[in-house]
Amino acid sequence: QVQLVESGGGLVHPGGSLRLSCTASGSTFRIVIMGWYRQYPGKERELVAVLPSSGSSNYRESVKGRFTISGDIANSTVYLQMNSLKPEDTAVYYCKLGQVNRGTYRTYWGQGTQVTVSS
Repeated sequence: QVQLVESGGGLVHPGGSLRLSCTASGSTFRIVIMGWYRQYPGKERELVAVLPSSGSSNYRESVKGRFTISGDIANSTVYLQMNSLKPEDTAVYYCKLGQVNRGTYRTYWGQGTQVTVSS
């Protein structure tokens, strides 16, 4: 099993910045991807940014140039630096980890952290 712990959410004014952190513990082997998703009330979770163990990171179009994903897959840690935040970025942000375990791809989610952008 893998446990994900997120931190860094909060309330910020439009144009402000926040940095989200996610650390995985437990059976953190053969991680192939870590990333961030967000969810609006009554909506499905949507990809914000992902960081694969090999290859380039990928971003949602609406956050390109404002958000930066970084981290160390080998140490099971991923960050999301969010700059120039907008009210429409208000959502619950979830960390996600993808792992290959005994030939099976498994995903794990954190508990979520609230990001609120408001004046």
